[in-house]
Amino acid sequence: MIKNLAYIGFVSPNADEWRTFGPEVLGAELAPDGPDGPDGPDGASGASGAVRLRVDDAAHRITIHPGERNELAYLGWEVDDLTALVSALARAGITVEGNRFVDPFGFHHELVTEVEKGAPFVPGRAMSGFVTGELGLGHVVLIVPDLAAAQAFYTEVLGFRLSDSVEAGLSLRFLHCAGHRARHHTVAMAAVPGMVGMHHLMLEVRTLDDVGSALDIANERQLTLAMTLGRHTNDLMTSFYVRTPSGFEIEYGTGGIVVDDDTWEIGFHEAQSLWGHKPPAEPLFPGILSPFVPASA
Repeated sequence: MIKNLAYIGFVSPNADEWRTFGPEVLGAELAPDGPDGPDGPDGASGASGAVRLRVDDAAHRITIHPGERNELAYLGWEVDDLTALVSALARAGITVEGNRFVDPFGFHHELVTEVEKGAPFVPGRAMSGFVTGELGLGHVVLIVPDLAAAQAFYTEVLGFRLSDSVEAGLSLRFLHCAGHRARHHTVAMAAVPGMVGMHHLMLEVRTLDDVGSALDIANERQLTLAMTLGRHTNDLMTSFYVRTPSGFEIEYGTGGIVVDDDTWEIGFHEAQSLWGHKPPAEPLFPGILSPFVPASA
């Protein structure tokens, strides 16, 4: 069903800052501007002005639309059987309009069977490149008001599989795409009662030197680090977290494991990291977080 996270879109009053943050800090390539309304990569409304970033040969993977406040605009999923997924959503009472739907927590989703290709990727600065391909853009960590309900929807309706759980002062669930070669998690979620939002987007690079050079740049520019360099217990990603101009974090890492449903065993961890990943003295409040308003309200 869902193969990977194909693309992601945001709204932000600081969209233009991504024109330098994306290439110079992350190493992404700046693509031509897109529509400035949060209508996704095939949207037709709005004038040019949305900042688009490339991390591989796809035409673009990350879009930041100008707007009044920081918001997660949409999650784009690559699927192998669109009809089956639309049917599963219909059985759950979710209406799909075109290729779009809104889940029970208010997140907007889009479904595509392939991503638009562009010219060969050229990094915005010296680096070896990003890990994408069949694994997709990366992973996203969502904040939900009800962890059990969110896990049930994403597994029973969207078809994700549970990789493992972490209980370390905060309950976290990590979900991967079904199959024989998937990121350890493409979606993770944590519960904040009465709230909904997003914590971070993970981008995986090819080498530890890529991580180190990005960390040097972040420190030289005195960017805010949400977590220092460290290695996670579950996916074994070595990474750091930097706050973006739009209030959420980018986890920038390397060495994440992949899972095969034929051999994977669901795990449980009592710590998020093997070492490192220390927060600042004054922990950051999530930049994309708002009160949850049920659709029936």
